[in-house]
Amino acid sequence: MSESSTRRRPVARHGQLNSPSAVNQLLKLIGIAVVVVLVSGLGVVGYVVGGLTGTVSANAVELEGQQELPPDIGAYEGGFDILLTGVDTCEEKYAHLFGARCEDSAGDATLNDVNLLVHVSSEPRRITAVSFPRDLMIPIPECRDINGNTSSAMSKQPLNAAYEHGGEKGGLNCVAKTISELTGEDIEFAAKVTFGGVIEITDAIGGVDVCLASPIKDKYTGLDMAAGDHTVQGLEALQFLRTRKGVGDGSDLGRIGNQQQYMSSLARKMISSEVLGNVPVMLKLADTGLSNIEASTSLADPMKIVQIALAVKSVPFEDIVFVQYPTVDDPYDSNKVVPDQAAAAALWDAISANKQLQITHENTANDGVVVKDEPVADGGATETAAPEPSETPTDVAALPESIKGNSAAVQTCSNGNVRG
Repeated sequence: MSESSTRRRPVARHGQLNSPSAVNQLLKLIGIAVVVVLVSGLGVVGYVVGGLTGTVSANAVELEGQQELPPDIGAYEGGFDILLTGVDTCEEKYAHLFGARCEDSAGDATLNDVNLLVHVSSEPRRITAVSFPRDLMIPIPECRDINGNTSSAMSKQPLNAAYEHGGEKGGLNCVAKTISELTGEDIEFAAKVTFGGVIEITDAIGGVDVCLASPIKDKYTGLDMAAGDHTVQGLEALQFLRTRKGVGDGSDLGRIGNQQQYMSSLARKMISSEVLGNVPVMLKLADTGLSNIEASTSLADPMKIVQIALAVKSVPFEDIVFVQYPTVDDPYDSNKVVPDQAAAAALWDAISANKQLQITHENTANDGVVVKDEPVADGGATETAAPEPSETPTDVAALPESIKGNSAAVQTCSNGNVRG
């Protein structure tokens, strides 16, 4: 991100709306898994997977309009951004897990249901992962595919239509261009993975620890978990990330807090000796990760991945922050959302100034999470005091109360609601 970047705002004109995918926020897991692979473990073994990186390079996607990048990421003014996109492709091996989504013609479309922009600041290094709701209504620009064909711009569509709009081998480029125009961020790197790849990546690290403050029983996903601590992987991990009716207010936005718990836990595990200190696990993770991603040409370079890993390996937990892009209800469709311009500007200004982000939002029952060891009162929750900042107070930015999220230093539990 360059300090001279111009902030671009969406044009909020009503247009034709696409129907939401049945898997909804399931694919958050994809973004979670890929960000961890790319910014921590993968670089550690980058020198020993040359054969696999050749495959990644062969399938790499050019990001439209990107200028040549300096060879050293330390020269990137203001840090750099990595876009992580999860698509709901119905792969034969895993299609049976998703029922109707992969049984009818809807399965023919490829939707980018996970969109995570990871900003890594310049020194002192900080990581901010911004999740964009799939039903965020914004303009989608004209996009060029691998054959040079250009799709026309659309004034207002859900974000998860961007990948399909990009055409053959142009989907990742189109998602990157759409989010770049929304945020004003220069996106240097991008990667895409399917939910089948996420299953394999999650299994490669032996699962992720999660906590439930109250039980979850959701007939729509098949998830049935008691209150307490659990280690989830495979199908159960997907059910945990997919459950909507089982947490918070039962909405797509309500379960994002549930997914942020998963992201924080996964980040802590990846940095622990259990993964980074275990060479066989790291080799398996590198093999699995590289075999399941489609990368931008800028990222299809093992040395670049090593540089990214070295840049973030010592970032403290309180400076790894997961936030939800701020939104308000779409006045034309109660099932969609549009950008909260003022809150979004405050977020990007704080990131641009390389401030330590402080979450001020207080969780409620609708958010789907509570801080670990905090009792649930009247169906809601009260945040514990924020961790002591690692920098002086002048380096801290308190985000608007409307921005939901948490740092990796704060452990949370899912606030389940048992439904028949």
